Amino acid sequence: MRLKVLQLGSPTGLYGAERWILALIKHLDPQKIETIVGVILDDPALEAPLLKEAARLGFKTAAIKAIGRFNWEAVKKLRRLLKEEKIHVLHTHGYKQDLLGFLATRGLPTRIIATPHGWSKEPDFKLACYEALNRLVFYGLDRVVPLSRELYQGLWRLPGLKKKLLLIENAVDLHEIENVKEIPAEVKKVREKGYLVVGYIGQLIHRKGIDVLLNALTAPGLEDLFLFVVGEGPLRGKLRNLVQQLGLADRVVFTGFRPDRLSFLRGFDFFILPSRLEGIPRCLMEAMGMGKPVVASDIEGVRALIPEDGSGGLLFPKDDPQALAQKLILLKKDLALRRRLGRQAAEIVRQKFSASRMARAYENLYQEIASNISWR
Repeated sequence: MRLKVLQLGSPTGLYGAERWILALIKHLDPQKIETIVGVILDDPALEAPLLKEAARLGFKTAAIKAIGRFNWEAVKKLRRLLKEEKIHVLHTHGYKQDLLGFLATRGLPTRIIATPHGWSKEPDFKLACYEALNRLVFYGLDRVVPLSRELYQGLWRLPGLKKKLLLIENAVDLHEIENVKEIPAEVKKVREKGYLVVGYIGQLIHRKGIDVLLNALTAPGLEDLFLFVVGEGPLRGKLRNLVQQLGLADRVVFTGFRPDRLSFLRGFDFFILPSRLEGIPRCLMEAMGMGKPVVASDIEGVRALIPEDGSGGLLFPKDDPQALAQKLILLKKDLALRRRLGRQAAEIVRQKFSASRMARAYENLYQEIASNISWR
């Protein structure tokens, strides 16, 4: 039976979770799964780039307008959509989507699963309450499918939740990566000046540790490294001030959000991820899949991709800019090491973390929980 699946994501941007949704739906078998991509538009200023990209790829989309942080109209409108489209599986991404999906599916034949994409390391009181509520909501869902072993183990410890858990590890769209050939003009200009180009791609938030990377760049011996920070987030102003304080203004560029982020990645000599906390980071998978040598903090989510220092990438202790600087100096000096790490990285991603492998696992899950559903 061909199933209808609604992917409910965030309207705010194209970050890790939204790109994950796009990678998944592109590799689902359309003979088995009909996909609709939806968002809850809770702010009239939001443009829902997830829907724009999904529509560009040829998928049906749905924007549910319900202004406000929590509006009961969102539940009613989502429920109406589920009934009108006769959705077999609602797949939610994020604590708000999980809660609204749980409420909207009550009494309907629609099955609901959630994929947790990560938790905040240092949440404020309000966010901590939301995330605690999110974990309670999981008990009312049909399946909870974390995308990393770390997230799985954290949820496995919750009493009574084990039977709902299924680990399907994160993955990356290799076709998208392989098709990127061009390098942005900004990167070419920097190369012409004789710099090695390094980069970070992702949100500008505390847990990503960008401040650690900036401090590392002040180390002697790294004067010929130029950093592109590709992404947007609430810490942009503070990080730009830190760049000025550290005297790095002529060697660091903040590009903001760029739809051509993979073109920047193609132009990097190596990629740096200084995070304090991760699931299995999509940006790191993309860099490794492209064959880029990478340096990343030695944390659990990263170790799923780089099992040990020097095997597929270099690892450094989190929050240690001096240790990161030493790894960067090592990579800068050793071209043979960069090439070896790049080859190893690409092979790790191809064998274990392809989007096609992930899509087959989700197809099986959708069929398992929804094959006996009958809409009248």
